[in-house]
Amino acid sequence: MNFKSLGLSIEVQQALTVAGYQAPTPVQSKTIPAILKGYDVLVAAQTGTGKTASFTAPMLDILNKASPPSSNHVKGLILSPTRELAVQLHQAIIDYGRYSGLRSAVVFGGVKINPQMMSLRKGVHLLVATPGRLLDLQRQNAIAFDQLEIFVLDEADKMMNLGFRAEINKLLDILPRTRQTLMFSATLSPEIKKLSKTMLQEPVEIAITPNEIAPSKVKQWLVAVDKKRKTELLVELIKEKKWPQTLVFTNTKQGADRLVKDLSAAGNEACAIHGDKSQAVRLRNLQLFKTREMKILIATDLASRGLDIEELPVVINFDLPKVAEDYVHRIGRTGRAGESGEAISLVSADEFEYLRKIEQLLREIVPRE
Repeated sequence: MNFKSLGLSIEVQQALTVAGYQAPTPVQSKTIPAILKGYDVLVAAQTGTGKTASFTAPMLDILNKASPPSSNHVKGLILSPTRELAVQLHQAIIDYGRYSGLRSAVVFGGVKINPQMMSLRKGVHLLVATPGRLLDLQRQNAIAFDQLEIFVLDEADKMMNLGFRAEINKLLDILPRTRQTLMFSATLSPEIKKLSKTMLQEPVEIAITPNEIAPSKVKQWLVAVDKKRKTELLVELIKEKKWPQTLVFTNTKQGADRLVKDLSAAGNEACAIHGDKSQAVRLRNLQLFKTREMKILIATDLASRGLDIEELPVVINFDLPKVAEDYVHRIGRTGRAGESGEAISLVSADEFEYLRKIEQLLREIVPRE
């Protein structure tokens, strides 16, 4: 199967090829045709499955055929739970829409609102937004939705976990009822199912199973290690493997900062992204890592939402995530677009229960070394 057979335009096909896609992933092959036919969709798929392209690519084609937006209007809206993910989604739209000529913008909190208001003045085909800032713009009459054709709720489970249900309800009251709605979530919990019934009309339901999720080109393995020796082992691995880039996950912001200091003390310069750092610092550190000026990036799960690093060779779980699905999110950062990758977990005795839940989700045993 290729992207042409899914019904995408030549322009989007070419952009996907430039972005590194050689063939559609399972979620893309199932989702893209349904969206192009105009159906609402409810998709259960993790990060790392290619889900971003599964909705942004067909949206670009649909909106390219639509009439252009009027001043301050938006034709397609993607709601994102975090600033980092919003920025990454907008970059994907720029990448996949490089030959489409559509106007797009991204808006999020934590920065001045006036430049974002200016970016909407001419109207945009595609807008990526976080809930709070989007409602702020609407209250200031900086954006109108009566020309909206497609609405996407991405990372719906994270939206619920972060307490955005009230904002989503407010937005649903504002958006036109005649629209195509696409909903994506890592899991389909009862709460997500309930929300979908208020948003979607006779949706096509698509679920990517764990066996389809686990990246086949990612070599997973773990080391059982005393908690106090984790930093020492990490330093040894970095020295031995000499990876051009290393993405390390911790469970806490304090742990991320402490690890940056410990690695730097051992002669390994590193930087971190997490919720306590300003947006400017996070974007700067991410750019340093992407350009390989900084070879080691320490991240928490929330701050890394939407993190997309081309040809990332390795992900290391310094702390094992407490939520099994987050493990899949993490290892999905490597082994993308047909590339091979490696995912290493440093597991202490108090994390064995988390490991058991991860292996239950994957339906496989992570090899020990």
